[in-house]
Amino acid sequence: MSNKGKIIVIDGLDGSGKSTQAPLLLEYLEKKGLKVKLISFPDYNEPSSALVKMYLSGEFSDNAQEVNAYAASSFYAVDRYASFKKFWEQYYNDGYVIVATRYVTSNAIHQMSKLDGKDWDYYINWLEDYEYEKLGLPKPDKVIFLSMSREVSQKLLSGRYEGDESKKDIHEKNIKYFDECIKTSKYAAQKMGWDVVSCCDGENPYTVEQIAQKIRECVDNIL
Repeated sequence: MSNKGKIIVIDGLDGSGKSTQAPLLLEYLEKKGLKVKLISFPDYNEPSSALVKMYLSGEFSDNAQEVNAYAASSFYAVDRYASFKKFWEQYYNDGYVIVATRYVTSNAIHQMSKLDGKDWDYYINWLEDYEYEKLGLPKPDKVIFLSMSREVSQKLLSGRYEGDESKKDIHEKNIKYFDECIKTSKYAAQKMGWDVVSCCDGENPYTVEQIAQKIRECVDNIL
């Protein structure tokens, strides 16, 4: 009988540095002699992300808030399920440490922002039951949320797209939506027991290495 692996999730709002930090964590874990695999969501290279692409490009509405939270959550959940069954279930079952850029946690951050605060607990319970119990996705052993101020993240996003605002998806363009996601992420982090890593001093980002060191400290206690 194989020993199950572990799942470490790096999540955060757009521009927080998830895609930069995940490979650095992978390298750190490899140096410790662990079997590791990096995954990322949405999986834009696969047909399972079709509905996510339609949603983010504004085909259902150019206002993310107008797309039902439960419907949009399902778009992402189906993509995760397909990825799990096709690409990393066996690795997980064989004891690998799976490092995920975004996961079920992203629905709690983004889609919950469309709901009234009084409905947040219900949504979190629904989400965990739907993805972990109904779909059978494994629960993460550690979730690390990269906390970045709106001002800094917007600067970093503009740099990513070289100032071309048209390249931003419907989430990235909507500042009000971003501010709502800051609220939901703080609530979800407390409710769901995430580790929160501050990535800036409010005006300027910390260095990549400073953030990486904080992340390493978070994961050392579960390995």
